[in-house]
Amino acid sequence: MTTQHVQSRDPDLRTDAFARTCARLRALNPDCPRVYAVAAMSDEGKRRWWRLSTGLESDRVDHLLSRSLQDLDNSEAAATQVATSLIHAIVGRVAASIVADGTAWDPGLENLWIHMDNDSSIDWAGVADETLRVAPGSSQYGRDGVVEMPCEAALSIWAAHRCLTSLRAVHSAVSRRAPIDSVRFWGLVGESILGATAYVPILAGEGETAAWRRGQGLLDAFVGAGVPVRARRKAHVRPRWSELDQALA
Repeated sequence: MTTQHVQSRDPDLRTDAFARTCARLRALNPDCPRVYAVAAMSDEGKRRWWRLSTGLESDRVDHLLSRSLQDLDNSEAAATQVATSLIHAIVGRVAASIVADGTAWDPGLENLWIHMDNDSSIDWAGVADETLRVAPGSSQYGRDGVVEMPCEAALSIWAAHRCLTSLRAVHSAVSRRAPIDSVRFWGLVGESILGATAYVPILAGEGETAAWRRGQGLLDAFVGAGVPVRARRKAHVRPRWSELDQALA
C-alpha cells in the first residue's frame, strides 16, 4: 500500500499532473488557496515545515496544544482543535481532490509534511512523492506519470488505508498529551470528508452527483477498514476560527 514500489515513467510529466491537480484545488478559493491544495516538497524550503512521521514524536504536538490552550483554556477542546487541523491536513485535502476529480496523492505517514504559519498554527501540507492515483473519469486518467486505478472504489480503499497510517499516529500522539475521545476523533475524520463532499462542488460550481458518490465511497472505505467515521459525538467547545472556517463560511 505504499508508493515505494511505483515506478513513475516520467518525473516531469508526473509533476505536471500533480501541478494541474493542485492548481485546480487552489482555484476553488482564490482568497485562501492553501485550504485544499498541497505543496510539492521538492519545490519548498524547509523553513516552518516538519515531517509528519518524525514531528509527531518531537515537541510539535506540545506546541500546537499550548497554542490552542491560549485561546480555549480547555484541554479537551484544545485536543479537538489540534486533531481537527491535523485531520484536515491528512484527510480533508486529499478528500477534496478525490471528490473534485477522482485523483489522490499519497497521504501516508512517511510522505506528508506540515507547514506552520506565523501564529504557530497549521496552514498547509506538502508531499514528498507527488505520484497521483487516478480513477476512471478523472481529467488525469490516461496521462503519463500517474498510476491508474481500476475504479473509484479501488482509489478510495487505497487512499483510506494510506490515510490511516497517518491518522493512527496522530491519534496516538494527541491522546498521549491531552484528552480526546476515540469516537470523537474518528467522527472528526468523517466530518472532514463530508465537508469536502459538500463544499468542493459548490466552490467548483460543478459535479455534485459525482462528488457525493466519491465522498460516500471514501467514507465506506474507512468503515470497511474498521474505523467509526460515521459516528458522531458533539464537541463541548467549537474549535478556534481558522482559515478553513473562513473558506467554508
